[in-house]
Amino acid sequence: MKKTHTIDFSSDWNLAPAPESTTHFKLKEKYDLFINGKFVAPKSGKYFDTINPANEKVLAKVAEANEADIDSAVKAARKAYDTVWSKLSGKERGKYIYRIARIIQERAREFAVVETLNGGKAIRESRDVDVPLAAAHFFYYAGWADKLEYAFPNRKPKALGVAGQIIPWNFPLLMAAWKIAPALAAGNTVVIKSSETTPLTLYLLAEVIQEAGLPAGVVNIVSGAGLTGSHIVNHPDVNKIAFTGSTAVGKIIMKAIAGTSKKSTMELGGKAANIIFEDAALDQAVEGIVNGIFFNQGHVCCAGSRLYVQESVFDVVVQKLKDRMNSLNVGDPLDKNTDIGAINSKKQLETINKYIEIGKNEGAEMYQPTCDIPSKGFWCRPTIFTKVSQSNRISQEEIFGPVLAIQTFRTVDEVIEKANNTPYGLSAGVWTDKGSKIFNMTSQLRAGVVWANTFNKFDPASPFGGYKESGFGREGGLHGLEPYLKFE
Repeated sequence: MKKTHTIDFSSDWNLAPAPESTTHFKLKEKYDLFINGKFVAPKSGKYFDTINPANEKVLAKVAEANEADIDSAVKAARKAYDTVWSKLSGKERGKYIYRIARIIQERAREFAVVETLNGGKAIRESRDVDVPLAAAHFFYYAGWADKLEYAFPNRKPKALGVAGQIIPWNFPLLMAAWKIAPALAAGNTVVIKSSETTPLTLYLLAEVIQEAGLPAGVVNIVSGAGLTGSHIVNHPDVNKIAFTGSTAVGKIIMKAIAGTSKKSTMELGGKAANIIFEDAALDQAVEGIVNGIFFNQGHVCCAGSRLYVQESVFDVVVQKLKDRMNSLNVGDPLDKNTDIGAINSKKQLETINKYIEIGKNEGAEMYQPTCDIPSKGFWCRPTIFTKVSQSNRISQEEIFGPVLAIQTFRTVDEVIEKANNTPYGLSAGVWTDKGSKIFNMTSQLRAGVVWANTFNKFDPASPFGGYKESGFGREGGLHGLEPYLKFE
């Protein structure tokens, strides 16, 4: 009879709480819209509560923009473009963008804590990933602002005008940086809408923009739900729509702008394949699996939510993965020991739980560690499913939570066919000791980003985007500048 070795985590792994302080800043009770360089009350007169998903307490009231508010924001952006921003040299624009980056660095601790309070993600992730990467994107595009002629030689690049931008709730500050920085570097002005569940760091960014002295109207920040976003999409004086979010909403936006002259980029859903070959460094690969699916509670478009393990090492990898899951701390996102924080909203938790039930009903075998979770707030234990088939819904549909569907494969051709058998094509991961195998896989996987022996690594100079129902266009690098330009 085959013995299985398990590690006991029940005795010596109780870590003392290490909560991050919240005394170094104070949230406002109410956040107004940021239009034409000032915070202004919404014409709608409406405000909504934004909460901490870890304890369901209200953090602040936030303005809800209606059509008249969006019209004011677009007019402010158009005036700023016509009278100020388009007349500045690239060198001068770069100075402003660089200043924004520096102030984000100076207020990094505040940004990290607010991102964690409002979004539920672990403070280590906000502190070590979201905020530094956001600053890095502004630094990177500040450097390109006066070099557009070199970036696109013999093409005579020109700004588009007013960019309308809509960002999701999973990486609010980072997604704002991905969109605002290249738009400004290319010479455009911006109207950007935050998600209704995570608006606070975008309004902190508005304070940074004020402090940086950016001319009034160059960046306008609004908040609200889908209706607010539709007013941006349908406004006749917006030249470009940049959207990050679900594939379903992306399709609605594409239909709305069809027949207009608006340019667009869409960064949509994903169902990434993470592929482990028998010759991979398995301990390293297990860390990559954990990072790929449990980072930010699985609230990641490019999450490695489909795991393919070569049959010969399947038992070893799954056992190592279960051991590693038992060492993960689920709980207070502000605790620096926490690995997995709170699910972003009650609605998203209901969606995740629905898919967990679907997985069980489809005959898959579920495993969750027996960790304690808080009684208040929105929580989901890290979850894996084995005995999954290619046709199961949990291996085809985006769950957007800490839920992993695991399958096996025998040959390279088999795993390529399985990995590509999805409507999505945003990202993938390959784990192997053979460089030739990496190049073979990356050339055949239909995904915008393929990581080799790592996962979820981002750099401002590297383009990111998808194929098929994961969208089109790229963000990051020179590829991220091009959608904000027209060429003569």
